[in-house]
Amino acid sequence: MAPHPFTLRQLQYIVAIAEELSFRRAAERCGVSQPSLSAQLAQVEEALGVTLFERTRKKVLITVPGRDLAARAKRALVEADELVRAATRTSDPFAGTMRLGVIPTLAPYLLPSITAPLRKRFPKLRIRWTEEKTDVLVKRLDDGELEGAILALEADIGEVAQQVLAKDPFVVLTPPDHALAKKSTHVTEAELRGEELLLLDEGHCFRTQALEACSAARMNESDFRATSLTTLVQMVAGGGCITLIPAIAVDTETRRARLHVRPLAGPAAHRTVALIWRKGSALEPSLQTLATALRQAYPKAVHPNAP
Repeated sequence: MAPHPFTLRQLQYIVAIAEELSFRRAAERCGVSQPSLSAQLAQVEEALGVTLFERTRKKVLITVPGRDLAARAKRALVEADELVRAATRTSDPFAGTMRLGVIPTLAPYLLPSITAPLRKRFPKLRIRWTEEKTDVLVKRLDDGELEGAILALEADIGEVAQQVLAKDPFVVLTPPDHALAKKSTHVTEAELRGEELLLLDEGHCFRTQALEACSAARMNESDFRATSLTTLVQMVAGGGCITLIPAIAVDTETRRARLHVRPLAGPAAHRTVALIWRKGSALEPSLQTLATALRQAYPKAVHPNAP
């Protein structure tokens, strides 16, 4: 087999320049001097016979072939990282660090319940959690910056491997003196018609899921957009509007507020929580085992009505 005309380190330089569009910042990111990085790039460009970047006094531009090759370089680096992780986990797949993501509408309610059980079952494993919105987690997973992520399958997550952890029903929160607080049964779309609904801001997958669950009720969305479930709950506690939150959040978010909780009726009145990872990942067997542990440690269903 003929040797390759570049090294993995040189591919790292190419990816860093493509993402930073600055030789100085790319050099700092890679921990090398700028002249050294420039020399290594020139060596790769000469070996491949293609110009990857155009540099002027004011900016760095990536060429069309450079954009394609930088993307390929990034994929090659992800695969190289997978190879290293697979080798280091041969003796003990649950020793070392695993990088996992989790969405904000799950993190504060799920992580406290699963941390102790996971430590007990995998004492040598350190999980480094990243809390971000779905689209950010999916990109970081694709880029090899995460090994897996816990999110809702109803969001747009692309082609990934997955293991379902639980179904998380949606509930309707209202002030205690609201008309909907007179019952404890499932809220129907007829009851919701004409109500003013508080929702999360754009970019949160739970916002889209809540809108889908209430699509047939023709509700009025409030002008206010919250950045967290906590803000939604406190706004409802202030009176007037109602909101939807996932059942996993009920105990935590209603602890300090007098609110009435009713489950939501309808086929879309839940989200499917799952652990996802890249298809073909070297860690797939370990992630499947982890998913089983997460499923067993997942919080039990909350009571249907808050105090």
